[in-house]
Amino acid sequence: MLGFLKDKIKGAIKNVTDRFDKEAEVVETKLPEEPKIKEKPKEKVKETKKEVAKEKPKEEPKVKEKPRDLVKEVAKEKPNFFGKISQAITTKKISESQYDELFWELEVELLENNVAFGVIEKIKNDLKPRLVDVPINRSKVEETIEGSLRESISELLSFENIDLIKEIKSNKEKPYVIVFLGTNGSGKTTTIAKVAHYLKNNNITCILAAADTFRAAAIQQLEEHGKKLSLKVIKQDYGADPAAVCFDAVSHAKSQHIDCVLIDTSGRLHSNKDLMRELEKIIRIAKPNLKILVSESITGNDAVEQALQFNEAIGLDAVILTKSDIDEKGGTIISFSYMTKKPILFLGMGQKYDDLKVPDKKEILKTLGF
Repeated sequence: MLGFLKDKIKGAIKNVTDRFDKEAEVVETKLPEEPKIKEKPKEKVKETKKEVAKEKPKEEPKVKEKPRDLVKEVAKEKPNFFGKISQAITTKKISESQYDELFWELEVELLENNVAFGVIEKIKNDLKPRLVDVPINRSKVEETIEGSLRESISELLSFENIDLIKEIKSNKEKPYVIVFLGTNGSGKTTTIAKVAHYLKNNNITCILAAADTFRAAAIQQLEEHGKKLSLKVIKQDYGADPAAVCFDAVSHAKSQHIDCVLIDTSGRLHSNKDLMRELEKIIRIAKPNLKILVSESITGNDAVEQALQFNEAIGLDAVILTKSDIDEKGGTIISFSYMTKKPILFLGMGQKYDDLKVPDKKEILKTLGF
């Protein structure tokens, strides 16, 4: 995960640095002027020879100085001609138009690795004041770009995450209800089973609600997970009202003092008006504490767009990005929270129940080489 993006970013930074060195304007740094030596005022000429003779000091014995030592001291005090040149020509700078051309190299790599355009604009604007019309030592260009990228990506990942265990345990009214939604094939049902396993390991009781009464075998799939995890599944027949299934699940949880209800829903697109109305009814009946979108990390900007559309339609609280372990590009993880203003609750990292990971900013930055 993110290794491919790391290599691409490093390569782009090197190319930008090389071009900067070739195309930037050389700036000659002015050397500080040497301080002028103040001359001692000349003494008044004595009028008489006697006075001159009286004041004439005794001659001190001459000390022989080594010629080589004198040469070394002179060299220390005054740089030679070539030394002056190396001190003067130390920096380069670029104009705004040159910066736009140079940044294009990095922009292409970021776009090709699923980094959202809005995120790229932020990275570009953050770096701009550090390079444009700023004299920079040639050896510091790469370091400057990397430092700015590190700070930008760190800010992109500075989102408030949800401590799910703390939220559920501190909830005064049981049960804590979570609705999972998303498109078909995003790994929603398997993700629900992973979350249930995670809750069980943290001593939180839960039941599953099979509110996907549309997709063939959806109920059986959830029941299979329920058996493996020793969890009860609340269900009705295919074609039944999903909202009715949710009502039964919440009622059962209340009567049995169950901590949490996890609701599986039919896969849908935000553009399907009938299914969106069905989802709105589920939310109205179940009154969820949390609405989570399950989306594939490998879909890139489509995942961001889905989240924006679902959030506009019914309001989202968080996202779980599945298939993050096979996401070589990694741009979705970097872009998602900044673009949607929603936290990434978990990253799906495989098919096992334990393959659910809370995203860690320091680890992500380290993986990217920052």
